[in-house]
Amino acid sequence: MRPLTEFPAQQIQSVKYLLADIDDTITTEGRLTPDAYTALARLQDAGLKVIPITGRPAGWCDHFARMWPIDAIVGENGAFYFCYDHEMRTFKKRFSATDAQRAENRRRLDDVSQLILREVPGSALASDQNYREADIAIDFCEDVAPLPEPEIQRIVTLMEDNGLTAKVSSIHVNGWIGDYDKLTMTKILMADVFDCDIEKEKGDFVFVGDSPNDQPMFGYFPNAVGVANLKNFESSLTQMPAYVTELEAGSGFVELANSLISVRRS
Repeated sequence: MRPLTEFPAQQIQSVKYLLADIDDTITTEGRLTPDAYTALARLQDAGLKVIPITGRPAGWCDHFARMWPIDAIVGENGAFYFCYDHEMRTFKKRFSATDAQRAENRRRLDDVSQLILREVPGSALASDQNYREADIAIDFCEDVAPLPEPEIQRIVTLMEDNGLTAKVSSIHVNGWIGDYDKLTMTKILMADVFDCDIEKEKGDFVFVGDSPNDQPMFGYFPNAVGVANLKNFESSLTQMPAYVTELEAGSGFVELANSLISVRRS
């Protein structure tokens, strides 16, 4: 990973879309700072489309899509996208699975979550679980005492052994049924809402993230950026972003925003 200062100004000038993880990327220690929120609005004002790509639940993403200065959002690690048109007052939603499939999957997911809670002492359902449509989130450090790495991997193994896709974020292990991820739904969103073929326009995107579940995005986008706390996971990553910020979490996001905005204005 190269320092963000080595991101060529010519490439920055061509950026039209900023995709960003939320937890420990836009937020800092579980909170959205005033500077980070303002950075979202400043990026929009500078002409960029701002789209969070997150593992957070549908209930939260509904709020984010309506209330934050963003243009759309991908949630639950690719289970859906939401896009709210403020002018028309219309809400577009698309899920990877049908309503019936999600209802059937929920029974399996609940069984696996109860198995994990029995087998991994100290783990817990994430506090946002009740707002999820398509996955389970097992908390290993957000609202519980941090679990050691072997226990986190035990959660992953239990999910995978029971037919789930499992991904580790900075706070949760997320598990779902299906072969989608953040990248697959991002491609669908861009085609549906923005009439954009990502494959042909990769250079128009910057993605910024902080954890292993962002690896599909890191590997796909040539202008991917990691906030500095990504280095905590460096030994377990197989796909790395091209650049890394000097600062961590929300401060790193603001650092990136400042860089994008200053170059565009110049």
